[in-house]
Amino acid sequence: MGTNLVFSLKQSKPPAGMDKTMQALWWAKKGGFAVGPEWEQAHLLCQHGEGKPEFDLIHALLHWIEGDMGNADFWYHRAGQKRTKPSVAEEWQHLVERFGGETT
Repeated sequence: MGTNLVFSLKQSKPPAGMDKTMQALWWAKKGGFAVGPEWEQAHLLCQHGEGKPEFDLIHALLHWIEGDMGNADFWYHRAGQKRTKPSVAEEWQHLVERFGGETT
């Protein structure tokens, strides 16, 4: 069973033991899919994982949130993927499920 990200959002920081990909997704959701301090935390995690497809996909999502679609497309391309969902929230859900997390 994966990490339940939505339940844990009531906390001020990601749960202990949560892997870095889930932490990045957690911070993106915690920040309400907006640029701000939580976005910065997620972005920093992705920069540290740069070159790994899972982090590059989350990095793409973060730049989509930022509204920088050229940069987002760069990171999707780097991960060998394309945007698969019509909205940030749906793409986030897709990535959570892909990386083994839960949202219910």
